[in-house]
Amino acid sequence: MQEHEEKEMTNEADPQNIHHEDLALKTAAQYFGEELLPLLGITDNVRYVAPTENVTLEAKQMYQDFNYISTNNLWVHLEFESDSVTRKDLKRFREYEATTARTFNVAVITYVICSSKVKRPISSLAEGINVYHVKLIRLKNKDSDRLFACVKEKQEQGKPLEKEDLVSLLLTPLMSGNMGIGERIIKSLNFIQYASKTVTPIELEKMKAVLYTLAFKFLNKKELAEVKEVIAMTELGKMLVNDGFEKGLAEGEAKFVAIIRKKRAKGLDASAIAEELELETAYVEKVMELIAEGPSVSDLRIAQMILGQ
Repeated sequence: MQEHEEKEMTNEADPQNIHHEDLALKTAAQYFGEELLPLLGITDNVRYVAPTENVTLEAKQMYQDFNYISTNNLWVHLEFESDSVTRKDLKRFREYEATTARTFNVAVITYVICSSKVKRPISSLAEGINVYHVKLIRLKNKDSDRLFACVKEKQEQGKPLEKEDLVSLLLTPLMSGNMGIGERIIKSLNFIQYASKTVTPIELEKMKAVLYTLAFKFLNKKELAEVKEVIAMTELGKMLVNDGFEKGLAEGEAKFVAIIRKKRAKGLDASAIAEELELETAYVEKVMELIAEGPSVSDLRIAQMILGQ
């Protein structure tokens, strides 16, 4: 158990892994907002997805993680943080809120979905006479063991699993619990696969993509191989033909590489690109290093090299 906790802490500090978690949660937010928000304790009823890209008067693009417009026209702004929340983060969130409120003439509440092990992340920023607040949601406070037990009991009673049941399973790798994260991912994948009639084929694939991404975020190579081996022995293994597991993730990673390549060609340095794309500087530096070493190497190949390290 101690070894696993050390591994989890190491992964959280790994700049190449941090954005995987953000991508997974953004996907969940995009496709399953109606079910996801109540699971996070957010009571506002969603009407539809709101814009997340604002352009200020300085032509500075600001990419928020996700926005929803509630039924009372209040904007629900989600930010996903896999490491500790810093004062710099809060300043960025405050800027997002101010720009969105001014641009669209709406009230905005920012919820920070925090999955790090920090027990008391900061939620307010005092500067001058003003105090800025966000609402923190700690996923580590939720019990994945209890969730699995409830889903299993419902299934054994012959009750169909609802969409919200399946969406809640996407969050299990970020919760607390006695099971290892690899085991949680396998159980979640199996529940989702056998309840495939509850969701559309596209939603089913997006759910799997979220869990695959979190697997790469949290598991080392040995654990990942064990997960793949177990999955390959089940009906779920049919989805992994031609090693589509890695292929799908590499294609997603390649999109980041392509953007970084374009920014680099425009003369931006690693720190500027990292700040603009909200990525870790060390990760951007590694991508730029690989591009410099092999200018003709494809974005996909560079992505595969990064994931293989």
